[in-house]
Amino acid sequence: MISSDAIVWNAPNDPHPAREASQRSYSAVAKGDLAEWLTVYAEDAVLEDPVGPSMFDPDGKGHHGHAGISAFWEKAIAPIATFEFTIDDSFANPGSNTCANIGRIKTSFPDGSFTVTDLIMVYVVDEEGRVASMKAFWEPERTMASFTAAG
Repeated sequence: MISSDAIVWNAPNDPHPAREASQRSYSAVAKGDLAEWLTVYAEDAVLEDPVGPSMFDPDGKGHHGHAGISAFWEKAIAPIATFEFTIDDSFANPGSNTCANIGRIKTSFPDGSFTVTDLIMVYVVDEEGRVASMKAFWEPERTMASFTAAG
């Protein structure tokens, strides 16, 4: 399901609808393809990235539906030059509709500077295999502390 060289998957990769949805999400983000990314999410999906109040979601209530998720894209994803995902573990009970992925994301800016975010991402999918809920657990202060200037 991984269709991008920007994703390193060091985790279990048994077929599972939530795991496959997470991989489709990472691939679309790595390609910078908002239209493809929205196909991964249900029309009424809720995205919390990070969970709680942040620079992307001051009220900490998440981004709701495709309009909210698209607005998040414009704030958090569109300004990034490249994403590199490394997933070191993935937990997905075969009888469930949920998976939790543990990894890191390197986000590089157009000037060559970058940050690294260590995080846990929890995906819940609906009956069609589309993401109904995505919660990313990470700490903005830790990510900002990883900022590395270009060069």
